[in-house]
Amino acid sequence: MTKVKICGLMENDQVVASVEAGADAIGFVFAPSKRQVSIAKAHELAKEIPSSVMKIGVFVNATQEELERAYLEVPLDFIQYHGNEKPDFIQSNRYPSIKALSIRSEEDVKSAKMYDTDFFLFDAPQAGSGITFDWKLMKGHNVDQEKVILAGGLNQENVAEAINRVKPYMVDVSSGVERLGRKDEQLIRAFIRTVKD
Repeated sequence: MTKVKICGLMENDQVVASVEAGADAIGFVFAPSKRQVSIAKAHELAKEIPSSVMKIGVFVNATQEELERAYLEVPLDFIQYHGNEKPDFIQSNRYPSIKALSIRSEEDVKSAKMYDTDFFLFDAPQAGSGITFDWKLMKGHNVDQEKVILAGGLNQENVAEAINRVKPYMVDVSSGVERLGRKDEQLIRAFIRTVKD
């Protein structure tokens, strides 16, 4: 069954709703963004997350020190690299890792081969924009399906089709479960139910 990551959570109620609805992973955004949280805030929110649910920190071109501090203090299960991080930088950190790739062409999909990470998150060119990328570009990629996380413009209406076409290990949603710029507990539950059914 496809797993679900709810990303960009900032409030206790959102975390509790996600966990109760069956989310497999929670994403905290530490990069500059309207969804950014501090390490201290993420640490508080993480207290509501059982060990069976992955805690993933999203970073853009962070320093080794920033990554280490968040990984240990929240604590996190995975570091998601969403910037221009080089493969050797990711390797040198030795944390369980996810490399996010912005997909505009087949070449972008193929660039996953450069990285030795636990998962690859295939995203729209503008992360958090609510816009999908062309899922046809995922055809014929050489990435193990068990490492594929699909993101970018997913919502309750299109996630079933996305799963049928890409067959990802996990789907990642952020803006697709927001109402008026805030995570909505009802939309979170509906999204997770759609994926799990």
